[in-house]
Amino acid sequence: MRVTPIPALTAAVLALVLLAGCRTDGLGGAHGRSSKGTSKGTTSKGNSRGSSKGMSKGSSRTGPSAGPGKTRTARPSATASARRVVDAATAGGLARVTGPAAPGDAVIDPGEMRGGMRLVVNGYARSGAGSGDAVLVVAVDNVPEETTRRREHLWRGMLDHIRWDDDQGRPEARPVDDPGALGGSVECMLASLAEDGDVICGWADAGTAGVAHFPDSTPAEAAELFVAMRADLEK
Repeated sequence: MRVTPIPALTAAVLALVLLAGCRTDGLGGAHGRSSKGTSKGTTSKGNSRGSSKGMSKGSSRTGPSAGPGKTRTARPSATASARRVVDAATAGGLARVTGPAAPGDAVIDPGEMRGGMRLVVNGYARSGAGSGDAVLVVAVDNVPEETTRRREHLWRGMLDHIRWDDDQGRPEARPVDDPGALGGSVECMLASLAEDGDVICGWADAGTAGVAHFPDSTPAEAAELFVAMRADLEK
């Protein structure tokens, strides 16, 4: 039998390879392969999927793939989160009430306001209606919590503003079929014992929330006007 001799240099290289395969300090074998995945920001399927379940929106997490000192945060789409509420001169064809008749910022409690948030409080006069019959709008952006929760808070404040009697029960908010081009959720409630009267509508999307009070209206009329006004109030 013929044996082919191995040059000394080749033998040395082979010995190093064999030693590397036996290391247990995470630099070779299976550990070496997993570090390659980490450098690309990936983990095994079981870890990447299972760790994200049950987390609230907007919560942050730091996982093996994030690397030291890095945090990956679940955020809404850039387009939706970049929307802001604006101090529109007209909304849905209605002119903003100005001067002494304009509502103050403290007309209702808008909830916690943090740095970077904007609060807009305006009245919009309907044709032939005085400032006392104007549509009151309260809206905020860059909301830190779930925007539906902030809308609930604004609804409660608006019900207090119109002096709704809680003994009559909480008015039921019903979704509007067409929330308009801005999407999100739009709902209206009739805060009246009659078929018309005070109607409160509200929207909530990825980063903003707003409500409006429509005196002497119906849910259908208020919903249509509210969607048109929102197109001017949120950009």
